[in-house]
Amino acid sequence: MPIPLFNSVASWFLKKRIHQMELFMKYPNEVQQELLHGLLNSATKTELGKSNDFDSIKNYNDFKNRLPIVSYEDIVDQIERCRKGEQNIFWPTNIKWFAKSSGTTNAKSKFIPISHESLEDCHYKAGKDMLSIYYNNNEEAQILAGKCLRLGGSSELYQNTDTYFGDLSAIIIDNLPFWAELGSTPSHKVSLMSEWETKMEAIIKETLEERVTSLAGVPSWMLVLLQNVLKKKQKATITEVWPMVEVYFHGGVSFHPYRKQFENLFKGIDLKFFEIYNASEGFFGMQYQNDSNELLLMLDYGIFYEFIPMDKSERDETETIIPLSEVELRKNYAMVITTNSGLWRYKIGDTIKFTNLSPYRIQITGRTKNHINVFGEELMIENAELALSKAARAMDLSIVDYTAAPIFMRTDRKGGHQWLIEFKIPPKDRQRFINLLDQFLKEENSDYEAKRYKNMTLSLPKLDIAKKNLFYNWMAQKKKLGGQHKVPRLSNKRDLLEELLKINNQ
Repeated sequence: MPIPLFNSVASWFLKKRIHQMELFMKYPNEVQQELLHGLLNSATKTELGKSNDFDSIKNYNDFKNRLPIVSYEDIVDQIERCRKGEQNIFWPTNIKWFAKSSGTTNAKSKFIPISHESLEDCHYKAGKDMLSIYYNNNEEAQILAGKCLRLGGSSELYQNTDTYFGDLSAIIIDNLPFWAELGSTPSHKVSLMSEWETKMEAIIKETLEERVTSLAGVPSWMLVLLQNVLKKKQKATITEVWPMVEVYFHGGVSFHPYRKQFENLFKGIDLKFFEIYNASEGFFGMQYQNDSNELLLMLDYGIFYEFIPMDKSERDETETIIPLSEVELRKNYAMVITTNSGLWRYKIGDTIKFTNLSPYRIQITGRTKNHINVFGEELMIENAELALSKAARAMDLSIVDYTAAPIFMRTDRKGGHQWLIEFKIPPKDRQRFINLLDQFLKEENSDYEAKRYKNMTLSLPKLDIAKKNLFYNWMAQKKKLGGQHKVPRLSNKRDLLEELLKINNQ
């Protein structure tokens, strides 16, 4: 089939999916309740279903009162049994894939179960939906006339008796349907290479002569790839290498600190940026409109959602947790999911807020364990990313990477925040940058502003400038290059910051 005809036929099929999305946007709570009953019915005969008498659960309150809220540590024994080959423990169909969680740089790994249903009805469905939404917003789109340059994880798949584990991206690529494989680059073989530096060279070699029309991957690692492409081709912009690129689908980390660098790389074209929200545990949301900073919560991917208000986190979670129908605008919530991979009332560790209730649209605000709240300032990643982005733009700077931690109070000093930031080119006026960062943090976070009032609780932030490639080299030492690996941004402890400062000062 000629490319223009294929492009128009495929785009017509993709647009049909929009009508199905409109159904869950119009009847969100009904769709979620039906989905919950479907999950319960599917797992009735599992070990978990029998021990919790799923047959007798008739409504959400029964479900809420019957099953506990869990974290990974609570279910690790069940998962390990499944990894060794036992089946029908928490999900009825055989589970042979486990996504090795790479959401943090902690040494301890998590192995998240991946069922056939979650691959088909969540992750691959989301891939088609990304295209559907993009075409719905851009009638003249031509991304199917070329290929998507995908940048996945750098881990191979490993066998453990009858099961396999690896990065989620590796599992997805290894099971890709033919339609997705045909429209992607690099090849299956190169995508699954484990050594990051070798893989980078192989990707560049394979993709330089391809007709690339879209990009997909984590911003921090995509930047590394694109900068290597420019070096290889001795060009000033990516537009000169791949003139047909029209959209970049990004996720994994906040895009705010990276946006300006991408805009510079694609000078001369109106590159669209579309954010997605996925993790090893599932695919949760995606940008629904051009130039939006909100994500549509996807309600028909086999995931039932519950939310714990962060402002009530000191109280019993079982008392404060609520279903989707009871959420409020602009409040921070910890997300709890029940999935078609057998995760039941699982705390994913992410925090979000709702920016719209009809349809339900969200913004990611951070991680439940990745914020600074030593002095009651409740500094979330969302606040930090926006403030950093504004300060950098005001001084025409580009931020490569950063982390921050508290400076604890002593008898001879007040508390504060210490920032370790790697700039592409360091600021000539360090003090001005500190003052701007402080100003924008106050604008983004009223709790921080209150604690900074007249320096009564918090002092002016302290800034340390990181050497070039500090974070990259640290990640390499930890064997965490590529994929969804990321530097922890904010912490209530100083361990990570002290480790990095020691390396930086050597």
